[in-house]
Amino acid sequence: MSGSQEEQVNMGYVAAIVAVATIGGFMFGYDSGVINGTVEGLKKAFNSDSIDTGFNVASILLGCAAGAFSAARLADIMGRRNVMMIAAVLFIISAIMTGAAESSSVFVIGRLIGGLGVGAASVLSPAYISEVTPASIRGRLSSVQQIMIISGLTGAFLGNYLIAHFAGGSTEPFWLGYEAWRWMFWVQIIPAGLFFLALLIIPESPRYLVVKGREDEARAVLTRLFGPMAAAAKVIEIRQSLAQDQHKPKLSDLLDKATGKVRPIVWVGIGLAVFQQLVGINVVFYYGAVLWQAVGFSEADALRINILSGALSILGCLASMALVDKLGRKPLLAIGSAGMAVTLGIMVACFASGSIIDGKLHLSDNVGLIALIAANAYAVLFNFSWGPVMWVMLGEMFPNQIRGSGLAVSGFAQWTANFGITMTFPILLTTIGLTGAYGFYAFFALISFFFVRSMVHETKGRELEKMEG
Repeated sequence: MSGSQEEQVNMGYVAAIVAVATIGGFMFGYDSGVINGTVEGLKKAFNSDSIDTGFNVASILLGCAAGAFSAARLADIMGRRNVMMIAAVLFIISAIMTGAAESSSVFVIGRLIGGLGVGAASVLSPAYISEVTPASIRGRLSSVQQIMIISGLTGAFLGNYLIAHFAGGSTEPFWLGYEAWRWMFWVQIIPAGLFFLALLIIPESPRYLVVKGREDEARAVLTRLFGPMAAAAKVIEIRQSLAQDQHKPKLSDLLDKATGKVRPIVWVGIGLAVFQQLVGINVVFYYGAVLWQAVGFSEADALRINILSGALSILGCLASMALVDKLGRKPLLAIGSAGMAVTLGIMVACFASGSIIDGKLHLSDNVGLIALIAANAYAVLFNFSWGPVMWVMLGEMFPNQIRGSGLAVSGFAQWTANFGITMTFPILLTTIGLTGAYGFYAFFALISFFFVRSMVHETKGRELEKMEG
């Protein structure tokens, strides 16, 4: 958009829309992080071993993979907003079921339903934001999604800590005689309900409306966002970007018609999605309490450390938000990869210096402090770079015609990798230990640096209609 058009941006309206869309990010974070303080309760309630516990924790991610894949495609049919509303309902159902579960199978079904909502929110919130914001500040506003994800995680950590504190432990009775860990899940009903109600007041994506031939509605939304002159120009731009290929979006669009091979931009999207998980960040999110108890901290201390990590991660997101439209996406990714490789390497060295006592790794006070600092630095670096920037790029890097399909495949890859990393961590912990597990994550952080250097192209400041692939 030109400078004169850009001056007419209704920032109050844009901000309100972004605020609502990113509640999906908050729910993504909360539903993902709430499991962190409930692991001991699940073990006791369902009498589960390490493999069963790993699946109870990771089962949501199978739902996430299915949700990300189906929601992005469904959004091309039903619209971005409508599918996000379905996700909000799924969050509510999941919260009720997981808190009330009396068996592992019911719990897993509840988590799978929640995963469908998380997967949908994970791809649709950034995509929706990218489609209603001006290019000059698109990265900054899309980064709010990651801040809300971390806010959701931190909210879950804080809620878990307070409930466990007042109950006397996660497995102790709380309100109405139900165990504290059950209430940790039920509390999610409040933000999920707010998400559903807030979605009723925001408009549908104007790009989706143009694709569906509803140009008058699209023009009305764009007029409120950017003013009448910019709206008219933008409708024409969107229409022209679709004019060369006017068939309905489908998965086969991801193949190059000339060669029959997957388009390079799709491989970049899949690579970004998978590397974000292979650096091991969700081990810290999902197993933070277990990790810190494994190196000698009490349950209460471990939950407090989670809150600290969440707060520091939000600061990392804010720094990314300030720089993503100035430095660009690619430099932030490269800085994050290099920094995570170093901090993970420090953690590996710390764990390697520990001693095994009664089957658990114990670190000296000084080494434990170094490990704690390195872990928090790692979390900050992730949330300065790969955390927000991966979602920013997936929401904007694909051409209009293949955005839904590209997001579907990339989102599916992201959550599948997430499942693999999360499911294997308890097994790695009992086989090769923390040293081997974190060595694996450090290796992929290093590899991700070279992936960014060779494969990723900058998207800063480019209109969505100008994206190529």
